[in-house]
Amino acid sequence: MPEPRRPKSVFSIDGLKATIARLVAEVQGLYLADGIPWVVGYSGGKDSTAVLQLVWLALQGLPIAKRTKPVHVISTDTLVENPVVAAWVASSLDSIGTAAASDELPVQAHRLTPAIEDTFWVNLIGKGYPAPGPKFRWCTERMKIKPSNAFIRDVVRENGEAIVVLGTRKAESSRRSSNMTKYEARRVRDRLSPNGKLPNSLIFSPIEDWSNDDVWMFLMQVANPWGYDNKDLLTMYSGASEDGECPLVIDDTTPSCGSSRFGCWVCTLVERDRSMTAMIQNDEEKEWMLPLLELRNELDAPDDRDRRDFRRMNGAVQLFKGRAIHGPYTQDAREHWLRRVLEAQEYIRAEGPEYVRDLELVTEAELREIRRIWVIEKSEVEDRLPEIYEEQTGRAYPGVRLDDTPIFGREEIELLRELCGEQEAEHLFPLLRELLAVEWRYRTKARRAGLFEALESAVRKYFYEDEDDAVERKSREGEARDAAGKGTYRSLAVLDGPASSSSDHRG
Repeated sequence: MPEPRRPKSVFSIDGLKATIARLVAEVQGLYLADGIPWVVGYSGGKDSTAVLQLVWLALQGLPIAKRTKPVHVISTDTLVENPVVAAWVASSLDSIGTAAASDELPVQAHRLTPAIEDTFWVNLIGKGYPAPGPKFRWCTERMKIKPSNAFIRDVVRENGEAIVVLGTRKAESSRRSSNMTKYEARRVRDRLSPNGKLPNSLIFSPIEDWSNDDVWMFLMQVANPWGYDNKDLLTMYSGASEDGECPLVIDDTTPSCGSSRFGCWVCTLVERDRSMTAMIQNDEEKEWMLPLLELRNELDAPDDRDRRDFRRMNGAVQLFKGRAIHGPYTQDAREHWLRRVLEAQEYIRAEGPEYVRDLELVTEAELREIRRIWVIEKSEVEDRLPEIYEEQTGRAYPGVRLDDTPIFGREEIELLRELCGEQEAEHLFPLLRELLAVEWRYRTKARRAGLFEALESAVRKYFYEDEDDAVERKSREGEARDAAGKGTYRSLAVLDGPASSSSDHRG
């Protein structure tokens, strides 16, 4: 017997008012069932707004004496969010906090950010990580998952358990539907699914069966309880739709704008930023965002090998089909990206609306960490960041002198580069610079344990003259390994590898 046809809308059977009343009662029942605190994920988008509205309405309907356990509303700001959306969310969180206090609700709003070592610009400009791609998606875990998971773990640590309330819906994608159905089969209580990543936390998805149209119908028919106008949210989605339209949903034949998605403006995991492009195209007042779109597209270069070191982050050279697998961005490339970010920031501050006049595309804390990585970890003792900052902004760099930096002045550095000569400037100069920096770091240690290992690591890193030299030598090593066997290969490697003791200056 065929399964009954699923209604197109969750409101089609009993109507919106009765369906919402039943769902609010269900939320109240779950809230009162135990003392486990709730954590509501809020991004400022339509789905999370709908979920928070349901929770808010449920709490408002309870006597004050029964509003006993906390409801944490968490929003993760990656620090590279679309500025329009970021401003919307920040203002929303303020309104949530004010309205919750006024309504005597146990709701607390939290803005989460990634740890400084996990931010986008610290990793890309500081460490040199290439722009994220399908094969190296380093951003999501660091910038989004870790901050929220850390918060949930703290709640669990303090209370033993947590219930995480999310706006995930099966209609979003077949993959999402499959995952939700899988965990649904393992539910330990009505509507509460196990969290596959965090022990002692359960997932509650109150709108899991809603369609895009259902979400918009609810938001348009039920007033936002913390004082925001959901029509403004609709307008923001409309501006981010490529066709410029996001109509009011009046029946199940009206198309929704549920495909509009907001996220990091630097995201290179999609072919192009459709939402930001649409915002600029649909609203002349948002043309100030053009530098962001241009920078994002520059980051998404189909081939950026010319901007990346032929060595990996640890200095090793690896080949694939006879070509070096390129690693982090070079010093010149990282300085270029810093200039481009600061350039975009200053343009937006000058040309953008009032709410972005103090915009920080890269924060002072990130600048300090980038500077530390450049000077201390990468031995780029020229300390170029303050100079670049002042050139691009016209303002004095707000930071102070780094601790334990080599006392090489600009003149000494330029003299060292000049003595290396033009042909060796890109090879011998960074080697000598790093050797001097290593020696400086170990100068005050009594035993200086690890000094020789650090010096050897620097020599190995800069052993090859250039990429062609590295590919040729590594290829010969591979041929020797294949042709002569392990024992002979080791002998050849000693004569022709980074640890060579020949008269060549790299040894």
